[in-house]
Amino acid sequence: MKKFNWTNIKLVLMFALVIFLYSFTSKRNEERKLKKYVVEFVNEKSPFITQEAVNKLLIENNAAPTSIQKDELDLNKLEKNLNNHNMIEKCEVFVSVDGVLKAVVKQKTPVARVFDGNGSFYVDYEGHEMPLSDNFTARVPMVTGGISSTNKEELNKVFRYIYDDEFLHKNIIGIQVLPNGSLKMMNRNFDYVIDFGRTINVDRKFKNYKAFFQKAIQDSLINKYKTVNLKFTQQVVCTKN
Repeated sequence: MKKFNWTNIKLVLMFALVIFLYSFTSKRNEERKLKKYVVEFVNEKSPFITQEAVNKLLIENNAAPTSIQKDELDLNKLEKNLNNHNMIEKCEVFVSVDGVLKAVVKQKTPVARVFDGNGSFYVDYEGHEMPLSDNFTARVPMVTGGISSTNKEELNKVFRYIYDDEFLHKNIIGIQVLPNGSLKMMNRNFDYVIDFGRTINVDRKFKNYKAFFQKAIQDSLINKYKTVNLKFTQQVVCTKN
């Protein structure tokens, strides 16, 4: 007759106890009701969507969080509803151990505001249309002229370049898209027109412009110019008033 291996039996019993405690704890956790819900914005400086609007999407029918059990929540559905919102780029929804439903929201980033025959809308960093917000107005260039499926991608590269550059973001306030694809730009503080040309050699042209601007400010000539031509990558050609 074989002797009982008490060590193995103890291990089996301990393993069974761990599974039982885990299952019991998980069940109790699922049956707990939410304490509250919290909305956290990643980019709080641009409140295009309010916390109240997110709350309505987060808790259907405006139900009080204390009346909702954890196991009644469909987190994937909540995330999908929020991610489908035209002001939200990405959202993560989860429930903490202490019963707090939390949504971390990253809003879309507008890089230009387009005016066309149908009204006005933003273009976000990814090149998608984004509606205007009743809560916040973005400080981005105003764009007029012909934007189409053929030039949209190249234009968005220009919009992103301006947005990412601290100097250009502060100074370029308007962009006109001409029928031939060339661009004319307006500066915030001065009356001259920037003849940018087509959307090629973008990096070189903007570097030339910033070098011109710095030199013109130093020489106190900035107010004397009518146009600043950036079409030629080797030089900046200006005309005076």
